[in-house]
Amino acid sequence: MNVQLRVSALLSNAPFIINFDGDHYINNSAAFRAAMCFMLDGRHGEDTAFVQFPQRFDDVDPTDRYCNHNRVFFDATALGLQGPSYVGTGCMFRRPVLYGADPPRWQPDDFSKLLGNPWRQFGNSMPFINSVPLATHQERLTAELADVSTCAYEDGTEWGYVVTGFRIHRKGWRSMYCAMEPDAFRGTAPINLTERLYQILRWSGGSLDMFFSRNCPLLAGRRLHPMQRVAYTNMTVYPISAAFIFVYDLLPLMWLSGAEFYIQKPFPTYVAYLFAGIAMMEVSGMVEIRWAGLTLLDWCRNEQFCMIGATGLYPAAVLHSLLRLVGLKGLPFKLTSKPQSASGGEAKQRFAELYEVQWAPLLVPTVVVIAVNVAAIGAAAGRVAAGGWSLAQIAGAAGGLLFNAWVLLLLYPFALGIMGRWSKRPYLLFVLLVAALAAIVSAYVALLAVLAPGFVPPFRLGRWSGVGAIISPASWRF
Repeated sequence: MNVQLRVSALLSNAPFIINFDGDHYINNSAAFRAAMCFMLDGRHGEDTAFVQFPQRFDDVDPTDRYCNHNRVFFDATALGLQGPSYVGTGCMFRRPVLYGADPPRWQPDDFSKLLGNPWRQFGNSMPFINSVPLATHQERLTAELADVSTCAYEDGTEWGYVVTGFRIHRKGWRSMYCAMEPDAFRGTAPINLTERLYQILRWSGGSLDMFFSRNCPLLAGRRLHPMQRVAYTNMTVYPISAAFIFVYDLLPLMWLSGAEFYIQKPFPTYVAYLFAGIAMMEVSGMVEIRWAGLTLLDWCRNEQFCMIGATGLYPAAVLHSLLRLVGLKGLPFKLTSKPQSASGGEAKQRFAELYEVQWAPLLVPTVVVIAVNVAAIGAAAGRVAAGGWSLAQIAGAAGGLLFNAWVLLLLYPFALGIMGRWSKRPYLLFVLLVAALAAIVSAYVALLAVLAPGFVPPFRLGRWSGVGAIISPASWRF
């Protein structure tokens, strides 16, 4: 984008500039006029730095298994009191903003003072600095274009450090959000599980890099609205919170441990406050979804992919940022492979990449979380079968088992993804789950029968006899 900005300054020096990714196309030409209407509005137009359009994608599977549309972010949570953040594509800018200019109310009377040291800011191209039309000097224009279009042009300058939504908002600018029908721009999105995970890894790693840099939202000046500061902090630090979610997902390991854990039962007041807080967050989320005009499926896909990201991607992003902080290279950058559009006669191959399995280290943590929670449910069922739990004891363990089932439900799209072409028949996943639980229960009961035969009551056809105490792995003796 830096090269495009410099070259367009020499060619036209137009007051507005729009950018979008190479795999996007213009779907509605009226978007240009709509964005300029925001810029020229008599109320807030002069303070509007850019107009952000939501991303829309073609060739995404009908159920949006991997939350590629991400409508919860684009149509709800991306909005702030100073406007939406710049998301890298589908955005029209006011040209002076990209040069680092302040909003009109913060500008000095002499506009030339904005340049400061122009050579340090913009390089040594005087035609570019002055933005003088050079159409009558074709030979000079060609030479200048060749100079400013090289990446080495930026070496030794401050060029290229402005084009982020945060830096623009930090100067006091506002931004606008524009959603229209038909969609302004459309593009392609990765529908393969591994490619989608790599894409999210890049985004989350870049967010953390911003938080640990000099562009940290907590260090911004007074021109950034306090609530906008909170929004940017949440957008940059969210991968860190995933470490706690990942550990929480592995808590069912206690069911399989050979030790005893003494955990104080929560007070009723604490439980009431806990459930009230969770209920308020969920209700506010549903109100936000309804306000944005989204569907329940959009919300469910967002929740599911948040859990998928928390179990494998965000911990990797945290590791990437820590490595960069100590001067190491970090995780390698991998370009996202986008699907190729298929014609109408190739309908069967349209979503072929959805059913391809590309094994990568990013898949391992989430597979471990699924295995742990399935094993925990099987171990609990084995205890019921072997020990004859009472209804009170079963009710006491129901909360933990509900948590296990909830985690598995959130990881359902991931489980389908690693099934490959078998995921075309989703019922096979439930058959595998039932078979795995039956195998774990049988193994658990058999293990107790061998290691602690006195604790396993005799079985009778059609029913279990005897009332036993809670069977704990701590009673195992080798």
